Amino acid sequence: MIKRDRYLNKIIEAMWDGHVKAIVGIKACGKTTILFEIFKDYLLKQGVQENNILTFELGKRKDYKFRNPITLCDYVENIVKTHQDEKFYLFIDEVQFTMTFTDDEAPEIKVTIYDILNDLKSYKNLDVYVTGSNSKMLSIDIATEFRGRSTNIAVYPFSFKEYFEYVGGDWRDALDKYVIFGGMPAILKKKNDRQKMEYLSDLYTKVYLSDLIERNHIEHKEVLDSVLDYISSSISSLTNPTNIANALTTLRKSKIYSETISRYLDFCQDAFLIRKVNRYDIKGKNYFKSASKYYYTDIGLRNCRLNFRQIDYGHIMENIII
Repeated sequence: MIKRDRYLNKIIEAMWDGHVKAIVGIKACGKTTILFEIFKDYLLKQGVQENNILTFELGKRKDYKFRNPITLCDYVENIVKTHQDEKFYLFIDEVQFTMTFTDDEAPEIKVTIYDILNDLKSYKNLDVYVTGSNSKMLSIDIATEFRGRSTNIAVYPFSFKEYFEYVGGDWRDALDKYVIFGGMPAILKKKNDRQKMEYLSDLYTKVYLSDLIERNHIEHKEVLDSVLDYISSSISSLTNPTNIANALTTLRKSKIYSETISRYLDFCQDAFLIRKVNRYDIKGKNYFKSASKYYYTDIGLRNCRLNFRQIDYGHIMENIII
């Protein structure tokens, strides 16, 4: 297993800080593995008893009943109250599967998992960690819902250092592969280039793109496609919503407004698919009219979007390094 010490150390630094730890990032980048395997293994090696690590994987059948936040709260509270002289760690994966609880006797009162976790984190002998995302609740929502009461730890796909730690061999050969296919963890399990391409294509279209459209109720998918194509082909280049709108208006021969482009770019950033980097020397109102650079969270996803054409090493290396 790749150690991913960068993220492990961030979690260790946040232990027992009184906040819920929200492990956030693009889907399928390894958030669950970091929490449920790497961090759990660290705790066990520190002498924490396995029974003191309370784990709930809400996407799995064995834990379906805990999708009710009241049921989950009652279960956890019973343990931490009964053993107040012991420390406990609460891990919740796929937290977006929890339901909003409504009491039949008071239907106007709605209880969410965020209400529950804000209560649970008040116990001095309980440290809380969550992860998860889908079209209805992205990682950014999980972080936002706690309104300053969470410690957010952003996770990204494998860096080249992490990737090379696993594949080994000649670093130049490894870099050639990484430049094309990127660092999504599941890539390492694929046997050949065809399988890697198919995996990235399915992930992009059936997961990320579908989630973007469903979550944001996008009616003009063709415009979103054009925005993604433009950003993919111009990574590491200076641009802004107005420039993109003008270019697409000329290309499509129909008016596309910069406000629409700006919203679509925000949607992609919320999903952790792309990142925006502003010039460091711009201040105030100039932010709104100055050009910025956009980078893909994973270069393999960018290449997949362009059917593995336009392998421009200069721009790709900037995307990887940033």
